[in-house]
Amino acid sequence: MAIHTGKSPLYRKVNTLARGVHHGFGGDFRHVRRGKSSTDPENTRSSMHGKKRRGLDYTPLFRFLLSKVGQHWDAVYGEARSRLDREEPIFWLVARNENDRHELVRTSESSFYSGLFVDGDHILRQVNPALGAADVPVTCTCCTYTLNGQPVPKLGKILS
Repeated sequence: MAIHTGKSPLYRKVNTLARGVHHGFGGDFRHVRRGKSSTDPENTRSSMHGKKRRGLDYTPLFRFLLSKVGQHWDAVYGEARSRLDREEPIFWLVARNENDRHELVRTSESSFYSGLFVDGDHILRQVNPALGAADVPVTCTCCTYTLNGQPVPKLGKILS
């Protein structure tokens, strides 16, 4: 749970009631909820309330983390953690260990951010500081791709 620091949270709610917005739910549970109990672990009765979190956008967190590159990780982490509802989104961008480091992190269908890590001196660093818009894997010319919140020109790599 977020600790109230007087600063704005590093996430925002998105419109989940908009017409035509699909949130990836529905239909599955209705077919099994009145099923007969059995010893089969797949056929259990449970609540219809899922544990998925929908309607939150962590773009402010990602921009915050990128703005803190070069600063001491403990201070950055402490402030980010106090302004979030949960800790997990921090580590979508910041690698926990050497194997988790990625130059590009895809946060949605066409949004990419530079991967981050904490070096041996506890300083927040970019995995590849030379990464640019030309490195974004563009798969569709009709979509708008972004790198670190900035639109990528249509001249990026087109993958088929």
